[in-house]
Amino acid sequence: MNYRHAFHAGNFADCMKHALLVWLLRALARKPAGFRVLDTHAGIGRYDLGSSEAQRTGEWRQGIGRLQGVTEGPLADYVALAGGGETYPGSPALAAGLLREQDRLALVELHEEDHATLRALFRRDGRVAVHRRDAWEALRALTPFPEKRGLVLMDPPFEQPGEYERLTDAIAEVSRRARGLVQAAWYPIKGRAPVRAFHTALAEGGVKDIVAAELHLRDPIDAARLNGCGLVVVNPPFGFEEAARTILAELADMLSTGEAGGGWALTRIADE
Repeated sequence: MNYRHAFHAGNFADCMKHALLVWLLRALARKPAGFRVLDTHAGIGRYDLGSSEAQRTGEWRQGIGRLQGVTEGPLADYVALAGGGETYPGSPALAAGLLREQDRLALVELHEEDHATLRALFRRDGRVAVHRRDAWEALRALTPFPEKRGLVLMDPPFEQPGEYERLTDAIAEVSRRARGLVQAAWYPIKGRAPVRAFHTALAEGGVKDIVAAELHLRDPIDAARLNGCGLVVVNPPFGFEEAARTILAELADMLSTGEAGGGWALTRIADE
């Protein structure tokens, strides 16, 4: 409840997560039938890069600030949607921007003030429902989807102990309740051991068809720093692995800090 994404909006982790999210949503829209998106940790939806919070950390300058102006290649679609202005869209704004008339978006945010901001942002969009409730409870309450197809985005702040375990359980729960849904779950890379344990738990948990995409700024030897991040994708649409490789490679090149261990990885955790 203390986490406020305004300090980190548009940073390298957002760029990685959102570039892949845009591709996943485009893939869902290949079919004419409607789909639904559930964003379990929605935040406020759009962030002011000129705010005191964003200016205090300046993290966006090493993220979306480096990508502004990109008009070609694997990042062009994402950058066009993210914009080059004074604000940065969170996952709710990006998803809403890609919805068709037949699609729906459910946004979950527990923080009272952030929920009010989010609700005001989408008050005139009948395709979007905003909920103030616990993210993990919402997964049980709001799945399966009436549309029978769609995406669940899980992006916990990792402020509390046990987040990896909760994420593992949530992925398994959604898979049991709605086997065909695409799931995308973000995680930080600070040290190697927690990530290795997370991947092992997923591999041994019985959920099929899981891929982990990762972007590394440096070797994860200082667990006090965010050294990289990953996105676990369950039921990736056709072509995801090939597209993710090109997106990650471009991000690694453009967002490089020049430190040892920087780069990217795409790992299949569980087969179909």
